[in-house]
Amino acid sequence: MTSKILFAPNHPKPILDIALALKPPGFDLMIHDNGTPDYYRAAAEADYYLGMTRSIDAKFFEAGKKMRLVQLLSAGYDRADVAAAKRAGIPIANNGGANAIAVAEHTLMLMLATLKKLTGLHADVSAGQWRTGPSGKAPVHELRGKTVGIVGLGNIGKKVARRAAAFDVDIQYYDIDRLTEDEEDALGVRFVLFTELLRTSDIVSLHVPLDDTTRDLIGTAELALMKPTAILINTCRGPVVNEVALHEALKAGRIAMAGLDVMTEEPPKPENPLFVLPNIILTPHSAGPTVENWTDRFRNGFDNIVRVSNGRRPKWVIPELQSIVR
Repeated sequence: MTSKILFAPNHPKPILDIALALKPPGFDLMIHDNGTPDYYRAAAEADYYLGMTRSIDAKFFEAGKKMRLVQLLSAGYDRADVAAAKRAGIPIANNGGANAIAVAEHTLMLMLATLKKLTGLHADVSAGQWRTGPSGKAPVHELRGKTVGIVGLGNIGKKVARRAAAFDVDIQYYDIDRLTEDEEDALGVRFVLFTELLRTSDIVSLHVPLDDTTRDLIGTAELALMKPTAILINTCRGPVVNEVALHEALKAGRIAMAGLDVMTEEPPKPENPLFVLPNIILTPHSAGPTVENWTDRFRNGFDNIVRVSNGRRPKWVIPELQSIVR
């Protein structure tokens, strides 16, 4: 008997072709855009969901009476209604680190772009200003010799550490789940307390999930602990950083620069005050998706759906729903 997978949203043809090529036999894809009437009608017929977190809401779980697994194509799940999933007894699984390399590379790119003042130099050249003004106008720096502090040493944080090590940096980390001494030695990192990391790091890079314990993790008090020469990098979730506090710190020069791939409101309003600051580099929550990792995402997703179809326990179930998985 054929099982039905609700796939949402409808993606561009090159991505959809990857999904169709990897779809296991015995499964049909019902392709709809999130939140539409057809989407909710398909949820009532579907055995599985494969897609993004938009409209994974109470209405979705009320409709999906026969659904056995919500399989995300993303790592983040903060927009999904986890409480409704728990009431419905439907596990949510994220995507097993399929985008971890892409996010780690993007993180290193932001570190280098801020240190090298990349966007400012590009703007100068585009405006016909070739190495104008005193050399100290926009000093650039090397990553070599800097202390990189990683907050959250999960799958992505570890990959950032491995890649940063190639630049001859000192790497320290804080995580609620501390590594063993052997694991720290193998990765070339050392554990420090959170406030210690903020005080002593030249670059602070955030790699934590968004939940009640990490919302506004970086606010006025935390930014005040950082060096005036420090750089803040955020490629995890926007609300982990209090944007009002960050704006004040950047404007006042209490920290040197920030590189953000994520923001509190996405897309941000055009009048967001961060846009006019010269000491920030912004990208549009684009660290994760790459041509290469779409294949990894679909491979992970379909594999997990097949696991459940065969009566096995799904992988990558989010922590809040581990208790409902048999």
